[in-house]
Amino acid sequence: MDEAWFLETIAADGSHRRLPILHWPWRIGRDADNDLVVDGFGLSRHHARLERDAGGRLRLVDLDSTNGSFVNRERLSGARAVGDDDVLHFGTAEYRLGCQAGPLPEAAADEDDRTQIVAAAQMLPQHFVQHERQFIELLGGRGLSGAVQPIVDAASGRLFAYELLGRGAHPDLPESPMRLFDLAARLGREAELSEAFRNHGVAAAAPRLNGARLFVNTHPKETFSDAFFAALARLRALPRAPDLVVEIHESAVVEVARMRELAARLAGIGVSFAYDDFGAGQARLNELGEVPAHFVKFDMALVRGLHEAPERKQRVVRDLVKLVQDLGSVPLAEGVELQAEADLCREMGFRLFQGWLTGRPRPLDRL
Repeated sequence: MDEAWFLETIAADGSHRRLPILHWPWRIGRDADNDLVVDGFGLSRHHARLERDAGGRLRLVDLDSTNGSFVNRERLSGARAVGDDDVLHFGTAEYRLGCQAGPLPEAAADEDDRTQIVAAAQMLPQHFVQHERQFIELLGGRGLSGAVQPIVDAASGRLFAYELLGRGAHPDLPESPMRLFDLAARLGREAELSEAFRNHGVAAAAPRLNGARLFVNTHPKETFSDAFFAALARLRALPRAPDLVVEIHESAVVEVARMRELAARLAGIGVSFAYDDFGAGQARLNELGEVPAHFVKFDMALVRGLHEAPERKQRVVRDLVKLVQDLGSVPLAEGVELQAEADLCREMGFRLFQGWLTGRPRPLDRL
């Protein structure tokens, strides 16, 4: 099937426009004899060209322009292969290269205004994010994956729960959740990614849990939204839905009134909650005292190497564990990797362990 290539740009009103590439090579520059005339800051008279090599692959060639051509924000030297979804800059004029099967819609193919006006700028604009289309596919369910890590009883070693961990399996995107959230942040869609991971993972894990609880992560940008509670209620309505424990990140723990509201709304849909990464930043002792969580997950930075830590640090951790217990919460040690760490944490009063010593993350399909 024939391919239709185009350059995507953003008009002054914010709408996206597709400029069809009608033949090869396709020349870009300031002079009127170019196929795409760009009247803007930093464009050379004949700036660059797009061409196909003998194998049909696309290349972008910079024509010794003064202010350069860029592929995914890296300055081009000579020529470079390009493809669908690459973000191109000619000087400060920004486009995204796209391809679709079959001809473009008539409105795009009949476009007769080949001159683009670009406002003056000192830096490369960032209207486009590479792999945005693939990221939207991920949010829709393509390429979502996950893993679970056991949480065990500190005294007996028996399984108590699992933590759900989001993973990527899209062929054009990274697997790492951190890198996926970096991409989501550039698109302003962190809450949507968090919900997508959670929805996929809970649905996949529910038939395999055999009654075990499931700890699920949240993003600070979604924690207090109505959509967040509605999504949790839908998960609770799934067949064989597990008992959910929502982990509230330390940075999302805000004023007491909002935390009371959060606790009440979660209780209304039958969901427990945990304060996550406790001790990683500001230990929100006021909120912890006023709105105790069901579980408090001590950050791994407090736990790793604790058996070799100075006595004063051990005393601080011991006192925090006692405080958590006195408030009626269950203290959980994250990042337990060594038996010596486990022995000391157990002696300090930790009731739950999570870490490589008691179980590494495993894919959902191996649960």
